[in-house]
Amino acid sequence: MLSLNLGTMLTQLVIVLVLMFLVTRFALRPMLSTMQKRQDHIEEQISSAENNRKEAEKLLAEQREALDAARVEAKEILERSKVQKDREATEIIREAEERANRMVKDASSEINREKEKALAELRDEVGRLSILLASKVMEEEMNESQQAKLVDRYLERVGELQ
Repeated sequence: MLSLNLGTMLTQLVIVLVLMFLVTRFALRPMLSTMQKRQDHIEEQISSAENNRKEAEKLLAEQREALDAARVEAKEILERSKVQKDREATEIIREAEERANRMVKDASSEINREKEKALAELRDEVGRLSILLASKVMEEEMNESQQAKLVDRYLERVGELQ
């Protein structure tokens, strides 16, 4: 049967309490302290990772804004370049047209001067030939065939001048 001995129970109770005190003091507290430190360290790393993630998102947003701004600026530069190219092309075409018009006008003026010069020379030559013809007619009486020959020679000379 089972007998209960009060002295043994008290001794065992004291031994269990001493053991619990010793385990708590030398094993459980350091272990709990180490676990608390580990938990604090993990929470700190989680917090640091979260802060790094937020900072990375912030930097990513800034990079996207900078990229968008660069794209807008590049687009503006291209548009300005196109406008300037069109303006310069229009200016070059206008200058070329003005130059061509000046050249045509100068050539036309030169042609008119040469024409006037040729007409003046022709008038002088016709006048000289008319005087020469008149003097030949006055020097001698000509018959009809001689007059025709003289007129033909005169016309040939005028034809050579042209």
